[in-house]
Amino acid sequence: MPEFIDDDTFGSYFEEFAHTAWRLESRRGYGSDRTSEKYQRWLTTGQATDEGERPWCVNVRAQTGEGKRFERVRVADDPPTEEQRYLLAAAATNNAAGEDIRYLWRADADKLALPALDFWLFDSHHALVLHFDDADDYLGAELVDEAARIVEFCQIRDAAWHHAVRRDEFAGRVASLT
Repeated sequence: MPEFIDDDTFGSYFEEFAHTAWRLESRRGYGSDRTSEKYQRWLTTGQATDEGERPWCVNVRAQTGEGKRFERVRVADDPPTEEQRYLLAAAATNNAAGEDIRYLWRADADKLALPALDFWLFDSHHALVLHFDDADDYLGAELVDEAARIVEFCQIRDAAWHHAVRRDEFAGRVASLT
């Protein structure tokens, strides 16, 4: 079992990075979403709650206001799972705060040999690999700073980012499937 960092240390990476915080999300869903009131409301109404004043968005605005970038690529199934559709709807709030969330079909991620892994990469120097159990519940984050693994994460980032499409374009593609 990897050694996990504490939550305060995890949170500090999102305030202390110098240039770029980048994430790959490869899961089909997250346990924390399934049990949330926001997700249940979305299932009922089809509308994601605008939570632009939550701490995450406040920090994204502050960091991007300093010229830093928050970016992520989400891998989605075809058709997307309910959880992936929820995250697609909720991503509009993150994008409005300054985060650039893009999407990549799972078949394309497989062609690129992207790993089934969730991680944050900070300034191409440190990574936090997110670990989950079989029920998609978050277990903790492992700090990775070994040069060889960071190079691998940078290669994954470059391949995923090059082929991913912006959230709004992807949302249009998903809407055309239904």
